[in-house]
Amino acid sequence: MSISPNVPSPQESYHYESAGTPRWIALLFGVVIAALAVLGYVGYSTQTRLSQDLAKQQDQNKILTAQLDQANSRLADLKGHLEVTEQKVGMTQAEISKAQSRAESIRKEQQTADQKLTAQLTQAQKENEEKLGAVATEVGGAKKDIEATKSDLEATKTKMASAMGDMNVMSGLIARNRDDLEELKRRGDRNYYEFSIQKSKAPQRVGPVQVTLNRTEPRKSKYTVTVVVDDKTIEKKDKTSGEPVQFYVAHSRGTPYEFVVFDVGKNQITGYLSTPKEAGGGAPAAAAPAAATPSKP
Repeated sequence: MSISPNVPSPQESYHYESAGTPRWIALLFGVVIAALAVLGYVGYSTQTRLSQDLAKQQDQNKILTAQLDQANSRLADLKGHLEVTEQKVGMTQAEISKAQSRAESIRKEQQTADQKLTAQLTQAQKENEEKLGAVATEVGGAKKDIEATKSDLEATKTKMASAMGDMNVMSGLIARNRDDLEELKRRGDRNYYEFSIQKSKAPQRVGPVQVTLNRTEPRKSKYTVTVVVDDKTIEKKDKTSGEPVQFYVAHSRGTPYEFVVFDVGKNQITGYLSTPKEAGGGAPAAAAPAAATPSKP
């Protein structure tokens, strides 16, 4: 069994003791060494704990640094947004001022336009009142003219009376002269063919028929004619001027033709032929008398 070099042998211990070295010094030295060991351990433990705490603190510092960086970044972004907002607010205020100025300008322009329009309306109203006054005057004059024309028509109607025809058929209005005939034409109720027929053996065309004047008696206003229509010969004997001389044709639909003479002269009669509208067809035309040599009565 080997003996550790750090442990004194019995002989050395005896030598030391015998040399007079106090025992308590050895004990004190051992206590000091133990204290130093304890202190070293405590210091090491403390240093380890401090190192760990420092590492944790460093980790926390890193986290705090990252959070601070994020906060700074957010703060920078917020500052940028704030600057942009301030710029926009400034632009909005400028735009508002510009809009207010434009609105005031428009209001003034509208006010000027309203005044101009009011003046134009006043002038137009004045002109319209003047025109209405003139029109009222013209209407009054026209009304008087219409009343006068109406009176004339009533007078003409009074002169043109209805009469019973020679076939006991009531005639329409009878013209007594050319003026009355023109009024009948204007009314347009029937077709009218004016004629002036000379005494002759040859028939003369009057509208859709042919007429031969056989005899006249101017002093009695009488005449005798022969009418040829629908291949039939109809004699109307000793008729009087102003008398409706009536006869039927195949297509007259029950309405007779009327032959009216308003002037009986020597070897000549003047008057008109009237036919129903549906039978006469077309506008009436004056009869063209055929060339004939008047015969003596």
